[in-house]
Amino acid sequence: MFGKVLIANRGEIAVRIIRALREMGIESVAVYSDADREALHTRLADEAYHIGPTPATESYLNIEKLIEVAKGSGAGAVHPGYGFLAESAPFARAVNEAGLVWIGPHPGAIEAMGSKVESRRIMAKAGVPITPGTEDPVDSPEAVLDFAAEHGFPVAVKASAGGGGKGFAVAFDKTEIEGAFSRASREGEAYFGDGSVYCERYLPGPRHIEFQVFRDKHGGAVHLGERDCSIQRRHQKLVEECPSPALTPEMREEMGRAAVQAAEAVDYDSAGTCEFLVQDSEFFFLEMNTRVQVEHPVTEEVTGVDIVKTGIRIAAGEPLPFRQEDVAWRGHAIEVRLNAEDPARDFAPSPGRVTAYREPGGPGVRVDSSLAGPGLVPESYDPLVAKLICSGSDRESALATLRRALAELRIEGIATTASFHRAILDEESFLRGEYTTGYVAERMERLKIEPAPPAEAASDPEREVREVEVEVNGRRFEVRLFGEVGTFGGSGGNGRAQAPVRRGGGERRRASVSEGTVAAPMQGTIVKVLVEEGDSVEADQAVCVLEAMKMESEVRSQKAGTVSEVHVGAGETVKGGAPLVSVE
Repeated sequence: MFGKVLIANRGEIAVRIIRALREMGIESVAVYSDADREALHTRLADEAYHIGPTPATESYLNIEKLIEVAKGSGAGAVHPGYGFLAESAPFARAVNEAGLVWIGPHPGAIEAMGSKVESRRIMAKAGVPITPGTEDPVDSPEAVLDFAAEHGFPVAVKASAGGGGKGFAVAFDKTEIEGAFSRASREGEAYFGDGSVYCERYLPGPRHIEFQVFRDKHGGAVHLGERDCSIQRRHQKLVEECPSPALTPEMREEMGRAAVQAAEAVDYDSAGTCEFLVQDSEFFFLEMNTRVQVEHPVTEEVTGVDIVKTGIRIAAGEPLPFRQEDVAWRGHAIEVRLNAEDPARDFAPSPGRVTAYREPGGPGVRVDSSLAGPGLVPESYDPLVAKLICSGSDRESALATLRRALAELRIEGIATTASFHRAILDEESFLRGEYTTGYVAERMERLKIEPAPPAEAASDPEREVREVEVEVNGRRFEVRLFGEVGTFGGSGGNGRAQAPVRRGGGERRRASVSEGTVAAPMQGTIVKVLVEEGDSVEADQAVCVLEAMKMESEVRSQKAGTVSEVHVGAGETVKGGAPLVSVE
């Protein structure tokens, strides 16, 4: 077993790995960028090293620097977590060539499953069901049209190296083909360095079911059952549960066998996840994630197997400590992702400083978080702040625990998806487990989501916040006071306070149309400018595509008119409120 492991990651997954290592008696080495100097993972690790500026390309994606720190610290292995370089075969090879152990599958398996086109070929040969699609990448919108002529609409256009909802677009008719091809290719190049795309039959109302698998270096393989990840938006998961409310025991057994077949087909040797789309009584292979998944805790809660520790032991050469017949499922677990996004504003990114943070507790509640108290959620990285995992003897009791835990949860200063999760618990169809991947899009407009207060109040350096407790008619209240810096006189608090910020003021962060100017609703990078000077635009027409926190958002004009000036270009970084386009 290793004596010391470097975690090439940040946030809640770095914290999760550090805790697993400590329980195993292994020292941990954290890395951090400029933005993460005070992050929780740097404080919990036995050692922490600075690896560069805030941009991931100069820090968490810097292979040479990561290996330099790993060797310099005396680490014997590298754990990549998820995201960043977790599914990078070049990084895995570089780790091995440096004389270190890669805690993950061998580079050949990463490459085979990292290419959606190649993985489809391998799965078809192994007898795993796949959806109809192109065997090779397509190089033009015309090729997509040819595929649609044979298989019909809608058509999914996917980046060959894509994942996590990136590089995925759908054309519902021929007018959307060019846009779908362009978006999938552009995101594939931007996020994965590979703009090649392929076509696939798009299933209209499937469930997204994934199976946790393990295969050790001695050929032993098992699956730990499924997770239902169908509640998602823009193909990014929001809620996951184990077991799925939809699978029969017979289908569970059949899909589990297929998942193990998939792992064996590439001589897999680590923890991994096989994802499937389920339509009625059929299932189709979607992709294999060659790493630990964000949603792994629900499987841990139901099976009692520590997925992170088991992956570390496999990397050290140990055989799996259990066989398939030893795996048992007890009760039910549900995970909700607490992202720095505002559901009341079309899930717009909401980075900034968390001014108040309190986790729920009690029986059946687990929180995997990047925070232990107030702190910064940088705009440069993934929006995931924390994961709330609730379990019970059955699905009904797990949902009751989740409802209670969300009521106890407190995150202030930024908007989060907690308001979405509270709203969805009032939906009878969700409570019955009747949902597909289209569930959120179909119901968003009718969900009663509480608006978040404006983020500016939390992050404005000229404002000061103080919490006080008051009693009115014998009842206790917590009150937050906002004022200019120095208002409260340090510890005295006798200065005059400014008026508290109104709830529901999130509209202040929308693109401004003051004097005909469309402004950036948040800090981010301009991906594409969609209009030119002299163009006529309609009200609600997209004029720019802005990327923030790994999410692309369309910025729209709120009035009709003519574009008189374009203030930005593709690739520019802008601050919230910066003028983008002027419309007269």
